[in-house]
Amino acid sequence: MQKKEPFIINRIKSVGYAFKGMLILIKTEASIKVQFTIAILITIAGFYFEISKTEWIAQLVMIAMVMSVEGMNTAIEYIADFIHPEYHKKIGLIKDVAAGAVFFAGIISVIIAGIIYIPKFL
Repeated sequence: MQKKEPFIINRIKSVGYAFKGMLILIKTEASIKVQFTIAILITIAGFYFEISKTEWIAQLVMIAMVMSVEGMNTAIEYIADFIHPEYHKKIGLIKDVAAGAVFFAGIISVIIAGIIYIPKFL
């Protein structure tokens, strides 16, 4: 029987795996690169326009949501391709639904960005 790692060591390793996964996403996925760039630009805009705490919270939550959902979409695509590498109607449906979740998060984030930034331009 394998000896169980101490809790702290196990948590540190888990954070390391999560950080590795984040870096893989940023380095390899075109959509994450675009979203990461937009997140940086919108963060710079937040400082420039001196948005409120509430606006920062909304903005950061939306950045986290879009990036997280995109990461899950990528993981679903990888699993689907691993399970069934050639085209399959059901796999296509699964991928479309996962992409739809990203699209939904993206639309809501654009609406929230509009609520925050349009008044600052007017």
